Amino acid sequence: MLEVGPRLVVALAVLTLLATLVASFGRLGPWRSIPVAAVRATLQLGAVSLLIAAIVASLWFTALFVVAMVGTAAWTSGQRITRAAQRTAKARAALWAALPIAGGSLPIVLGLIAGGLVPVEGIAIVPIAGILIGGAMTATSLAGRRALDELATRHGEVEAALSLGFTDRDAALEICRPAAGQALVPALDQTRTVGLVTLPGAFVGVLLGGGSATEAGATQLLVLIGLLAVESIAIVVVTELAARARLAR
Repeated sequence: MLEVGPRLVVALAVLTLLATLVASFGRLGPWRSIPVAAVRATLQLGAVSLLIAAIVASLWFTALFVVAMVGTAAWTSGQRITRAAQRTAKARAALWAALPIAGGSLPIVLGLIAGGLVPVEGIAIVPIAGILIGGAMTATSLAGRRALDELATRHGEVEAALSLGFTDRDAALEICRPAAGQALVPALDQTRTVGLVTLPGAFVGVLLGGGSATEAGATQLLVLIGLLAVESIAIVVVTELAARARLAR
């Protein structure tokens, strides 16, 4: 297990500084967000570490925590996609972003619980829900940004499709859907290379928790294929929202 102490603090500080310097030197854009994200992650994980025992001990607290995860993910994706500046615009973007995130992840989580694959216990529900909601958030952000970028840069092609008799929705989908679909590539690559390139968190977590290698592999397989389903749904929904101008800049 990782030892919590001064060496960990130094390692985290050095890694944060390295990431910031490289991003700044490479002119990657929002390099200032790296130290901010690192500090936020430290504070948030610290708070969750203190509260997690109480959260997982109660199904009501577990449900509230899952709802909070969806809300936070929706707010994050909404801002990433639309780059909204005003408070009302941010709230509207978050509400629309909640559709692909909740619609992609929560039915899968409930299905796994109903099927008996995930025990009705907070200690099991929280990590599975967190992984799937996180995957839905990432797919929503990537697909939404790609869709809106494509619609902006290829606006002339949208106009051409409209002149041929396409509806607004169908014209937009013809242009943005292929680009938005690329958001599924990270999940596909992770699934294809699992065990050969990476041993993801669920696998390692089950092993550290005392499970067998077979149980760890089965859990990780369920998570990876679940992520493919969750992210596919999220990408389809957010692309539809972009095509209908519900999510727009």
